[in-house]
Amino acid sequence: MRTAIFTGTFNPFTIGHADIVERALAIFDKVVIGIGFNPAKDSNSGVEERLAQIENVYKHEPRVMVEAYSDMAADLAKRHDAAAVVKGVRSVVDYEYERNQAEYNRLLGDGLETVLFFSRPELSALSSSGVRTLQMFGKDTTKFLP
Repeated sequence: MRTAIFTGTFNPFTIGHADIVERALAIFDKVVIGIGFNPAKDSNSGVEERLAQIENVYKHEPRVMVEAYSDMAADLAKRHDAAAVVKGVRSVVDYEYERNQAEYNRLLGDGLETVLFFSRPELSALSSSGVRTLQMFGKDTTKFLP
């Protein structure tokens, strides 16, 4: 079974994230969504709440597992015997960040590969931080959430 991990803070988990999971499932047998804690990012909802929300999205998809983790992505990958990390890329800025993370994951994960999915054009401006900003101003964000 070929497993991939998809890591992030997912605050909130958007339709852009769901698109990456769907596309990864076309290549991998299983996707583990790893909700990591990153103190450098804002968090308006706890990890347990995000875990429950994402599990609810995939309650009918046995090939998706959701797990909170507080160590390195390479460690999460080792625990699940993952073949790769999957990530979404919206821009050159995302690409540069993910390229650096891929190198750390490769070195720490004994050759762990990273597979990048470029965002669909209609989703390229969508971000969790943008959705949080809209929510802060009381805007309806349901069309951005699965």
